[in-house]
Amino acid sequence: QLNPKPPKALSLPSRRRQPTTEAAMVSAEYSIDLKLSELLKQARPSATSLRAAGEATDAVGELIKSVPPQQAAAEAASGFVRDLGLAAEKLAFSFRPPEVVRLAGSHAAGAVTRPDVAADLLVRLPKECFHEKDFLNHRYHAKRCLYLCVIEKSLRSSPLIRKVSWSTFQDEARKPVLHVYPATEIAELPGFYVRIIPTASSLFDLSKLNLSTRNNVRAYTKDGINQPTPRYNNSILEDMFLEENAEYTGSTFANWKTLQEALVLLKVWARQRTSIYSHDCLNGYLISAILVFLTLDSGGSIINRSMTTRQIFRVAINFFATSKMWSKGLVIQPMKKRTISKEGIAHLLKTFDVAICDVSGHVNLAFRMTKSAFSELQDEAACTLNCLDKCRDGGFEELFMTKVDFGAKFDSCLRINLKGNSKVTALSFCSDDESWRVLEKDVQSLLQQGLTDRTKMIRVLWRSTPSEWNIMDGFSEFGSSPLIVGVMLSLLEKSYSLVDIGPNPENRDEAIKFRKFWGEKAELRRFKDGAIAESTVWETETWERHTIIKRIADYVLSKHLLLRQEDLTHVVDQLDFCLLVGGQDPVSSSGALLEAFDTLAKQLRLLDDVPLKISTVQPLDSAFRHTSVFPPEPHPLAYEKSSQRLPNFAATCVRSLEVMIQLEGSGNWPLDPVAMEKTKSAFLLRIGESLEDRGMFVTASEDEVNVLTSGYSFLLKIFHERGLVVQKQAGDSNIQSAPSEDKELFFRSQHSSMINGLHGIYQAYGPVVRLAKRWISAHLFSSFISEEAVELVAAYLFLRPFPFHAPSSRVTGFLRVLAVAI
Repeated sequence: QLNPKPPKALSLPSRRRQPTTEAAMVSAEYSIDLKLSELLKQARPSATSLRAAGEATDAVGELIKSVPPQQAAAEAASGFVRDLGLAAEKLAFSFRPPEVVRLAGSHAAGAVTRPDVAADLLVRLPKECFHEKDFLNHRYHAKRCLYLCVIEKSLRSSPLIRKVSWSTFQDEARKPVLHVYPATEIAELPGFYVRIIPTASSLFDLSKLNLSTRNNVRAYTKDGINQPTPRYNNSILEDMFLEENAEYTGSTFANWKTLQEALVLLKVWARQRTSIYSHDCLNGYLISAILVFLTLDSGGSIINRSMTTRQIFRVAINFFATSKMWSKGLVIQPMKKRTISKEGIAHLLKTFDVAICDVSGHVNLAFRMTKSAFSELQDEAACTLNCLDKCRDGGFEELFMTKVDFGAKFDSCLRINLKGNSKVTALSFCSDDESWRVLEKDVQSLLQQGLTDRTKMIRVLWRSTPSEWNIMDGFSEFGSSPLIVGVMLSLLEKSYSLVDIGPNPENRDEAIKFRKFWGEKAELRRFKDGAIAESTVWETETWERHTIIKRIADYVLSKHLLLRQEDLTHVVDQLDFCLLVGGQDPVSSSGALLEAFDTLAKQLRLLDDVPLKISTVQPLDSAFRHTSVFPPEPHPLAYEKSSQRLPNFAATCVRSLEVMIQLEGSGNWPLDPVAMEKTKSAFLLRIGESLEDRGMFVTASEDEVNVLTSGYSFLLKIFHERGLVVQKQAGDSNIQSAPSEDKELFFRSQHSSMINGLHGIYQAYGPVVRLAKRWISAHLFSSFISEEAVELVAAYLFLRPFPFHAPSSRVTGFLRVLAVAI
């Protein structure tokens, strides 16, 4: 991977070559299909293990059906009931065995995907256990939990069960589920468990759970007025229609092999992108629902039974990335049987960030999905389409085999510790939404307002469910893990701007809002164009401008969420120390080096006492292309003769910077290699004499001329085009000849030009390469990995970044370089 592939030879198209090209295309298609087929074999369990899983699930179902009637009391989950704010005496009920226990999820759809395999067992709650008004004030959620407590107690006493633990449904704390691990383990499915999910078919009056108007949490008010509780209502409705939706989805996938395989591929794809396979974005159930929608006429029937697995996968990814249907809302109902009105869909879109209306027309399946998560999903899908079109083998490696980690994806990452924060403790755990989700939105909003157009995407993710949860503890351990923020930068000129310009003071309302948000950082400034505006200024040294995002985020979050500095951990500047000399980055003083080179280049081009004029002067050292770890600083002994500078604590050696010069064309150059080299030496000596006459220190040898000027040492070498076809003997005459000096100079000049151009496009490229070189040197690899090889590896990551975007920060780029090395 360190050596770039040689460029392919150019050839004109001909008829004889066409069959070869077609054969290659057929071969490539066959290769992709073969890899996908093998991936599906690896991802899907065998029929034997699925049978064993089905038998274990049936056994758990029978145990649940045999739980005897008994009294359920709030003491079984006292912490849970307490944190929902309920009185224990109102929740007691007589437990009855479930009316229906049925298999659902990926096992029912025929799309089980390893490695995390679980069977979903839907358990219908009996209507006799609930009152008609239990939908109010979390009473349903409390009784739902107590029903599971009875089942848990019974399962724990069974010898068929090895372990029972608590978890949550899609990371929603008020909707616990049971994870049941059978005593007999399945060798092919290690860690297999059965997830017990309660359902509430026909439990409550649907009109009482209207998403747009009904308030069912009486404590949820604003200025003393009850507010609608759409998320709370949807949470209950989701359980009421879970069976109906599962049955409809299962019937669609039944006997449709290519659709099942496409669902498996989409699951693998989404799981590899860890931040979109989460509670606020995609999950297996939601992906299957979207595929069902695309098979219906309401979804344009863009998936049909004549399509292959690859075609269905591509259609689904294209739908995620580009479809305009998202703005109109998705309805998983055939057009002729549609029950939801256009006004109903409009209300859903107004209430939620994303709307996917279920089979019943009452539930928004995507009510947990946030705007930032959906933006990330579309971005990932667009990147996937690029991979499919531009990467070899259809992007198989990039799409299905490469883990897209949070830290390697985003340009800046922030970890926020909110445990014990006063803003958290002031909120009740659950009202319309949960306090963790409310704080996610607050952090998202604050950062969006503070960073404005500096960012392309801000992703806030808080996996609040503890890994081990005791239902008796309630929600005390929820939110103990840190909240994670990923920031993707826009253009670096915007991202690292020193000034944020706010409203004109004449716009009084906006100006007051601006000052209230920014506090002491807000100030009134007059700009060069005469405009007066509220603004914030983030003055910083040139080499520290990449920390501006960090400073803004720290200030905004500390001010509005009352956070301490130790509660905020940024991944942005931890490695800066290894690039600093004397407390500052030496790259900041590289302007003096470029000025010195420009002066020398002008002097060389103006030389009139050399037989051939100098036409090209090109620097070859990495210091000129911004990839030198420690660029040279002016040395006190490397100035012109007229300078009176004296050395003061200077280095004993002056580093020479190679410069390639090219002379104007002439037909008088000798053809003999030895004579050609001697002619170059004569030119170099003459150039050295001319520069010496102009006051520069010059030391000459047969192959090169050293020029000391402006504090730097420049090593001049002549390149001649005829030398490209000349081979020099490498020692013994029996040994194969080595490339000539001209060929090496030519390759190095091409490399320098390319890398310099790359740095002009990607400002983060130089710092990434410097960190990579520093790491390689620190681990004693420099002797066998050239710096040009490191630069090419980093260049590949910027030019072919799939499945990521090109990095815009040094730490992110460095992490990807390490990933390539691994």
